[in-house]
Amino acid sequence: MNKQSTGTLEPLNLALPAKQGKAPRLHSVTLFGTAREIVIEHAGEEYRLRVTRQGKLILTK
Repeated sequence: MNKQSTGTLEPLNLALPAKQGKAPRLHSVTLFGTAREIVIEHAGEEYRLRVTRQGKLILTK
């Protein structure tokens, strides 16, 4: 997230432009970098998205 001078957090727009009728696409390396787990805040709740040893994604609350 981007920290603005007002002290509020604004989401970063990391998505590639969506083709007409399709959802925006993010590459996992954009989200994870070299990490194996990230925390996603949604509606005041924390979710963890992690990469398994098999390279699959698991989202937990």
